[in-house]
Amino acid sequence: MSKRTIFHVKKRTLLAIAGCVWMIAGFNVARLGVLSYRKIIPFTILHILLSVLVFCAFGFMFYKMSIKHTRRIKGYKEEFRPIWHFFDIKAYCIMAVMMGGGIWLRSSGLVPDTFIAVFYTGLGCALTLAGVLFWIMFVLYKTENVDL
Repeated sequence: MSKRTIFHVKKRTLLAIAGCVWMIAGFNVARLGVLSYRKIIPFTILHILLSVLVFCAFGFMFYKMSIKHTRRIKGYKEEFRPIWHFFDIKAYCIMAVMMGGGIWLRSSGLVPDTFIAVFYTGLGCALTLAGVLFWIMFVLYKTENVDL
């Protein structure tokens, strides 16, 4: 049995933490997209379809990522893990690059509000859906290692 401290939680709880992190991030990114949509009135059905396309592309990628992280979490031998183990180091690096790049892109003024509206709305909704998927994995979690 692993040493349990205040910063250790059950493996299953890591899925809920990941779900919360992704849902909060997704909501905030989507909110920025919607606020940008308000700046480009009138927007067209093409804008919305492009947001749906971004959502589908990132949604598929985040779906695969959430399955991968769920398998990794369930594969831990110890029942209690540090709270930050909901991601591995590679995922934290990717998240830092995406957040830094997104903040820089918006503040640089290099892209128009139309791009921010379309891209951020689709990306934010996909991130939120990944958070929901982590919560589904949390609810359906079984203690034995079952293939996903």
